[in-house]
Amino acid sequence: MDFTSPVFWVSLLQIIWIDLLLSGDNAVVIALACRSLPEKQRKWGILLGAGAAVGLRILFALAVSFLLGVPFLKVVGAVLLFWIAIKLVLDEGGEGHHVESADSLWKAVRTIAIADAVMSLDNVVAIAAAARGHAELFIFGLLLTIPLIVFGSQLILKLISRFPILVWFGAALLGWIAGEMLVSDKVALEAMQGWSANLVEVVQDPEDPIGLKAAALPHYLAAVIGAAFVIGFGWIVKSRRSEATVGSH
Repeated sequence: MDFTSPVFWVSLLQIIWIDLLLSGDNAVVIALACRSLPEKQRKWGILLGAGAAVGLRILFALAVSFLLGVPFLKVVGAVLLFWIAIKLVLDEGGEGHHVESADSLWKAVRTIAIADAVMSLDNVVAIAAAARGHAELFIFGLLLTIPLIVFGSQLILKLISRFPILVWFGAALLGWIAGEMLVSDKVALEAMQGWSANLVEVVQDPEDPIGLKAAALPHYLAAVIGAAFVIGFGWIVKSRRSEATVGSH
C-alpha cells in the first residue's frame, strides 16, 4: 500500500464519497422500518439493521462477479424492493403500533435485511470499482458504512417524526432504485440491446460479466416510473382502505 500514490488517495476519496451517497439509501430503509417501534427498541433496530447491511455487503463482496451475471437476479430484487416500498407507505399511518413489541422489532429487522440484500449488491460493486484492487481500501469502505448508516438512520428517524410526509419520499426513493435495478439486469440489458443499440452502452471493463449498461434515457425513465408506481399504487390502495373504513362505520 503506497500512501504517497495519488491513485491511492483518489480511490480513498472516491470510496468515502460513494459511502456517503449510497449509505443514505440503507439509512432511509432502516429509519422507515423502525419508525413504529417503541423508543427503547429503535436503537436495537438501527444497530441490528446496520449490522445486517454490512454483513450482507461482505457476503456479496465474496461473490460479486458471479452474482452480477446471474440472469433475473436484479429483476427479482427490484420486485422485492417495490414490495417493501409499498408496504412502508401503507403502514405510514402507524398500524405497526398494534403489533407486539418483540414481533415488531424482528419484523423491522427482517424488512431491513431484505431491502439491504437487494441494495447492497450495487453498493459493493461501486466500492470494489473505486478500490481498484486494494483489499485494504475495500475493507475500509465496508467498515465506514457502519457509522454512516447508524447516525444517518437516527437523523432520518427524527426528521420522519417531525415530518411524516418524508415516509412517502423515502418510499419513492426505493421505487427509484428498484426501477434502476430492473434495467440493469442482464436479461433486461440484452433485450434492450435487441430492440435498439441506442438503449444500451458497452462497458469497457474486463471484470464486468455483463459488459453492458442502460443508456441515460432508459435508465432515468425506469427510475422515474418506479418512483411514480410506488407513490401511485400506494396512494390508491391507501385511499380505498380509508373509504372502506369510513363505509364500515
